Formats: sequence, C-alpha cells, structure tokens
Amino acid sequence: MTQEQQAFEPVPLDVLIIGAGLSGIGAAHALSAQCPDKRYLILERRQAIGGTWDLFRYPGIRSDSDMYTLSYSYKPWTNRKSIADGPDIKRYIEEIAEDSGAIHNIRFQRRVVSANWSSERARWEVVAVTTDASGQEQEEHYQARFLFSCSGYYSYDEGYRPQFPNENAFKGQIIHPQFWPENLDYSGKRVIVIGSGATAVTLVPAMAKTAAHVTMLQRTPSYVVTRPQRDGIAQTLQKWMPLQAAHSLTRWKNVFLTQFFYRVARNRPEQFKERVLHMVKTQIGDVDMKHFTPDYKPWDQRVCAVPDGDLFRDVRAGRASVVTDTIDSFTETGIRLSSGEELEADIIVTATGLKVNALGDVTVSVDGAPMLFNERMSYKGMMLSDVPNMIVTFGYTNASWTLKAELTANYACRLLRYMDKHNYREAVVRRDASVQEQPFLDFTSGYVQRAANVLPKQGDRAPWQLHQNYLKDKFTIQYGRIDDGVMQFQ
Repeated sequence: MTQEQQAFEPVPLDVLIIGAGLSGIGAAHALSAQCPDKRYLILERRQAIGGTWDLFRYPGIRSDSDMYTLSYSYKPWTNRKSIADGPDIKRYIEEIAEDSGAIHNIRFQRRVVSANWSSERARWEVVAVTTDASGQEQEEHYQARFLFSCSGYYSYDEGYRPQFPNENAFKGQIIHPQFWPENLDYSGKRVIVIGSGATAVTLVPAMAKTAAHVTMLQRTPSYVVTRPQRDGIAQTLQKWMPLQAAHSLTRWKNVFLTQFFYRVARNRPEQFKERVLHMVKTQIGDVDMKHFTPDYKPWDQRVCAVPDGDLFRDVRAGRASVVTDTIDSFTETGIRLSSGEELEADIIVTATGLKVNALGDVTVSVDGAPMLFNERMSYKGMMLSDVPNMIVTFGYTNASWTLKAELTANYACRLLRYMDKHNYREAVVRRDASVQEQPFLDFTSGYVQRAANVLPKQGDRAPWQLHQNYLKDKFTIQYGRIDDGVMQFQ
C-alpha cells in the first residue's frame, strides 16, 4: 500500500468509485479537478487499469467510435489513428490516471460484492473481497458518502455463449473472444467466426492476415460502414492550431456529424439504407449483397464500422468470406449448416456477444432492503429512483461512450458542490407514479433484448428519459438546475 493510499484510511470517504476503466478514471479526474477537497478511492477487481481495454485481448481489438469523441475533452488524442487499437486506448487511460493522480488512489484486486445505503448514517457501507498471497479470500469494508458505479454494463466473468448442437464432436478449438488464449497460433489455419457484430467484423480482417482463410458465419447481416483510419481534418488542424483547440474543434465536428447521420438514418431509413448498401457494393465487388443487407432499419441495432474498409478488402481478395445461414450442428471438422453446406475449420470463434449485468453484479440495498435494478427508473441516465447518493455511468449506444461518461462525472461534481453549499447529506430522486415506464434502450440487438429483465426503465417524459443525444444532454445535464423539483435533498 502506498503512502497516498494510507492517507485515505480514515472513514468515511467522500466518494467510492467502482471500476478503473475509461469511466472510472474519468470520474477520478473530474473529482481531482473540480472537487479537490474530496477524498476518494477506486476499487478495481482486476490487477490493471483499463477495464474493457484491458480485458479484451483478441486480435485487432479496437474501438468502433472515433477517438476524438471517445477521448476526453481535456486530454487531446494525439495518435494518428482515428479508429484506435485496444492497447493504444489502454495507454491513453493510463496517462489520465497518471496526470490526475488517480493512479495513487486505486486499490486493485478488490471485487465489490455488496453496497448498502444507511439512511441513519447517510453513507454507503461497501463490502469488497480481495485475495491474499496464500489464495485466501478476505473481506474489506468501506464507507463512503457517495457511490460512483463505473463498472460498465456487461459481465467480466462470462460472455453470451449459446450452446450449439453436437459441439463436443468438433476436434479443433472453440474460443470465445472475451477469453482469448494467450499466444494462440492461427497462422495457416481455417477459422470460422460466428457472429456479425462489432467483434466479428474486427476479428475477421485481423485473423485473415495470417490464417489460411476466415469465414464469418452470421445468422443475419448487420449494417457495416467504412470509416477512415485517419482523420485528415484533425491532422491538418493539429498542424496549424494549438493542440487543445484542434482537439476541441475535431471533437465537435465529429459530434455534429454523428448526430446528423443518426437523425438521417432514423428519419429517412430507406434512403439511408440504400446509400449504405451502395457504398458496400462499390467496395466489395462481386459478392451476393444478401450478406450485407439487414432486415431491420438502420440504428435499430448498432452500426458496425470498419477502418478503411478492411473487412471488404479481405473478402474481395478471397482471404475471407461471409456466409449467412443457421447452424444445424458441429461436426468433427467444422460446422454443418441448415442448408446442408459444411464449413471446415481448425478453430471456431464464438463472437456471439456479451452478457449484460447490473452494476457489475454488486448486490445493492437501501437500509437493508434489496434494490432490484430492473424495478428502478433512470433519472437523466445517471441516477436510479429511490437510491440515494449513487451515480451510475452509462454511455451512448449511437455515439462514443465517453461523451456521456464525461457529462456524468461533471454532473456528479456539481451535485457534490451543491450539497456542500447547502449542508445536505442526501440526494435522491423519488419515483413518480404518473410517469409511464418505457424500455431503457430502444434497441433490437440481442444483448439488449436478453437484458430486458436486468436493465432499469426509463420514463415517458423528462427528466426520466434517456436521451441518445449528446447535444440535448449537454444542455440539460451540464447547465440544468440541480434542484429541479425532482431531486430531493435532506
């Protein structure tokens, strides 16, 4: 334990942050910059900073959001890649941790198992489990005025992994991307990647560089669009302007463009779809377009981005192929499809998705009464009804996660300062019975549909609505009143 950590031993803390990924380190930076008098700790279940970008190690791991919006407003992205690799993103997060001093306030290998709000004491009582050198688990107890959940929305312990008929017959390796084997050698081997989402379209071109052939086997197609690996405007601005100003202009450019194309896709779905498919056709050549023509409207599910059209290039060159069919069963040498066709493989990768969980599987209670996540209503996408002094970070589905994470961290700091000014101990939003429930996410993606009984609800009117709109959120969250008539203090 460092001297800096020892200084935090007296309880209670002002803020306890769960998770040292992009959101958690961003929250710590906001606290250091805007509430320097606040004492905080970060509990991280892993042994490293990075969250998602430390967990996933599969070939080609990258963001499908541009890095000028996935990065924070105060920390310019200087790498020349606009669509960045996982290791580069992890290094960026580590730099913020160093710059803000958050690195000294992290306790690694602490898995938070429960958190109970005590109204009498006006604080969270948190239990975490750590493993000592002998392998024995030990409990640690923390108390904090505020709880800041930055653990994301999917399970680190298991991905979504459907069981396929006759899997045991396959003589090769079956791998889930979330648990990629270290030093896996797939050079010269035949690979089948099951899936059509962001993970699959990343894996296929990455593995096709050395594999004998890679087949992307999908049940239904996704929308796939090309994005430039490098942002020419950003590079030009950085040559002629101060770095921070260039970063800010590029960030806003990308925010407006993303919002513009999203609105076009939602308001004119047929025209947008036609344009996307035309772009795919011009890049992929003589390939049956049924493999790239979804049966749903654009942005009913997340659109997959491929930098410089790498997936299309590999399909065109014959290094990769796309097959649209369902699985009848596994065989000794591969997969038999419902159509009767057989695909041969040495390695099968099940890029079948994530398993959504609630608050990192932390058991949350209020005065000893269990708090069921799916029975709560989300307030501005940041707090939960009838749960005091807790902030939850949940990013956008149609834009970069960090845009909402930064707004959330800034709001948390505003709320803390407001409470200090008025000597309040508790801030809570009470459920309004007149507000009608709606699904938390208006998305048809499998992982969202499977999580219908896990995610909270949103309401049919403000401030209970979850806006997938950064510009609207920036106005209401950053500049709206803290004491808005819905938030209650005592």
